[in-house]
Amino acid sequence: MFLIEKIKKSIFPFYRSVKAKKIFNILNSEKRRQAMFVGGCVRKYILNEKIDDIDIATTLTPNEIIERFENSDVKVKKTGVEHGTLTLIVEDQKFEITTLRKDISTDGRHADVEFTEDWKEDSSRRDFTINAIYLDQNGKIFDPMSGVKDLKNNKIKFIGDPNIRIKEDYLRILRFLRFSIHYQSFEIDNQTQKAIKQNLDGITKLSKERVYSELEKIVKLKNFYEIFKNKFLIEIFKLIFPEFLHLDRIKKFEKLNIMNDIEINTDLIFASMLLDSSNNYKYFFHKYNVSNELKNNLNLYFKLLNEIKLNKDFFVKDLRKSIFFYGRDQIKKIFIINSIANKKKFSLQNNEILSKINNVLVPKFPVTGNDLLKKGVQSGKKVGDTLKKIEKKWIENNFQIKDEEINFLLKKNI
Repeated sequence: MFLIEKIKKSIFPFYRSVKAKKIFNILNSEKRRQAMFVGGCVRKYILNEKIDDIDIATTLTPNEIIERFENSDVKVKKTGVEHGTLTLIVEDQKFEITTLRKDISTDGRHADVEFTEDWKEDSSRRDFTINAIYLDQNGKIFDPMSGVKDLKNNKIKFIGDPNIRIKEDYLRILRFLRFSIHYQSFEIDNQTQKAIKQNLDGITKLSKERVYSELEKIVKLKNFYEIFKNKFLIEIFKLIFPEFLHLDRIKKFEKLNIMNDIEINTDLIFASMLLDSSNNYKYFFHKYNVSNELKNNLNLYFKLLNEIKLNKDFFVKDLRKSIFFYGRDQIKKIFIINSIANKKKFSLQNNEILSKINNVLVPKFPVTGNDLLKKGVQSGKKVGDTLKKIEKKWIENNFQIKDEEINFLLKKNI
């Protein structure tokens, strides 16, 4: 499957798509080069990774872009026009386009910019060399910062002076962490280490939304556990996120990647790093205003971890009940969280339990509201209340109940 995808990408590269061609035919309607792809889409294209977002850099100003597309069927949204950014929409696909810029002033969070037509000047204000690679509509690379070489050598390198780059936007510290882990760039020079340490306090100036968004991207990395290959990365991560008292548990996720096709998502990672016998994890909720879904899941996992301590049969005799009440996916996750939290090794026995969780049959409750109405139960709230009581009895009887038992319960008027 991977080979097929690789062949598809080489024969049908993203820059040759009908939608991309439509945009570039309008942007580059004059002879001189006025637009090129840049950033993540170029980086991922070179490494044959999946491309999600497409960014375009252009010498055209926002007003000129709007004029060019005025009589086309391409929609233009003013998403960040004050910074020179617009979003072009072709059918269902979005292309973010930004005018070439140079920074006039920065405060560590935002920059005041001025438009330019100088491609090298635009590249010099970007964060890393690997993000300053441009690609024209014919697939020709323009690489003023030697980013291709760094990308192929797994080297994450700030453009120019790391100290200056970081002071322009302190979020670049977290982006450095993310790219270093993702591309396994574990040889970090002293100048970069010094610049990051000197500017750590700048993280507090950033909005919690920006920090949390970058944190999510870090923990979503399939190889997040490889952070342990570099002591400096671990140190910086712990200084920025001291609430993750159990970061060391992430080491075990390397084995999870090859076991039982387990999907490792952010809920599982956050729970593993946060949960223990205390409820200190709730501080994390307030620090970042996390989603209600994540709050609910972490609260559930905390409750189940305590329940597991009191019930040795949770994953054995009571497994079907556990899955019935909480769902197969959640029980699989809580098993992993519990195993990691208790410092257990992932052995064959653990594999067998995961296999049981995946394969155990959980019957569907066989009684419906219509069944009760046919038996003469009054419609309305009475039906729902009666169903709950019959279901409770059904679960207590190991998911079995006979029609006679239902009739008996109804006669007793439960």
